[in-house]
Amino acid sequence: MSATKRDYYEILGVARGASEEEIRRSYRKLARQYHPDVNKEATAEAQFKEINEAYEVLGDSSKRSSYDRFGHAAVSGAGGGPGNGYSPFGGGPSVADIFESFVAQTGRQARPAPPARGSHLAFRMALGFEEAIFGADKELEIEHLESCDLCGGVGSAPGSQPTTCLVCSGTGEVRRVQQSIFGQFVSLMPCERCHGEGRIISDPCERCKGDGRIRKNKQLLVRVPAGVDEHSQIRLSGEGDIGMHGAPPGDLYLELSIKPHPFFRRQGSDIWMDLPLNMAQAALGAELTVPVVGNSTMPLRIPPGTQHDKVFRLREQGVPHLRGAGRGDGMVRVKLQVPTQLTDQQRDLLTQLAESFGEEVSTTPGSEDKGFFGRIKDALSGT
Repeated sequence: MSATKRDYYEILGVARGASEEEIRRSYRKLARQYHPDVNKEATAEAQFKEINEAYEVLGDSSKRSSYDRFGHAAVSGAGGGPGNGYSPFGGGPSVADIFESFVAQTGRQARPAPPARGSHLAFRMALGFEEAIFGADKELEIEHLESCDLCGGVGSAPGSQPTTCLVCSGTGEVRRVQQSIFGQFVSLMPCERCHGEGRIISDPCERCKGDGRIRKNKQLLVRVPAGVDEHSQIRLSGEGDIGMHGAPPGDLYLELSIKPHPFFRRQGSDIWMDLPLNMAQAALGAELTVPVVGNSTMPLRIPPGTQHDKVFRLREQGVPHLRGAGRGDGMVRVKLQVPTQLTDQQRDLLTQLAESFGEEVSTTPGSEDKGFFGRIKDALSGT
């Protein structure tokens, strides 16, 4: 008969290397799906028996080991008969029995819940433009919860101790039984008497009022790495609020805010600046000294005929890469400056320059322009 049996792993839909939890989870799902109390298909009863037989073997580490080595012959007595935990209805346990067994296992493992970790905290920290680029050590004052120094974090007045909650017997949880179409469901709820703590403080500490924690200011030294940007976050482990009754503290998260610079601006890992040039510098070329971040300067050659919005690249003068070596570049964009006020000498010189280009210009305020636009006007008028 064993030769005609399906593989137990195939029946439960798990791989041969599946963990105990994977086997248990698959069995629960299939048992609910094919139990005759729920599934009215003609084949449900046979499938349910097969599922239980497979789990009786694979759910037992010793039987599973024998089955893996010798197959069905090693476990030929598994399942199928009375006395194996099956009910008279369909040869298997009821749905209520299945759920009860699951909940019962949970209930047996119930212990007082460990105190919850303290809360995380979040602050914004302002940085100067160059502090974000090159990194900095910043002092920060925060307000957080620390263990009460009077009661040592216990919450009771010195000389007294909390008492065990009589409602939950110190577990912090109470069992609630509910009836459904599948039978009884047992759930664990936080105890309302002790609020899930498992203990009662009858004589609270006068300083922390029984909480075990007090709010204090604390000075921190924060090391900001080079290359951070707007909205970057720094996590300081264990610098949040301390948990209750000796539980570990949460973390502190710092969101960075970068102050703008008067003339530098950042785009990714590059730093941009605008360089004003007059017409003579752009036309004739120039040898200039331009500022770079870090209170330094660099020489920059402007070739003759440089146009408006021309961009020059200064290698490795940008932002250090936050993850990895190297830096971005400095980017210098030319902005031609057209004078709005001229001396008489400057006007004469520009007039001579314009005439050398074959352009007629007005030298008297209010006189008609005979340059490019003036010639268009003459052509349209027929003169």
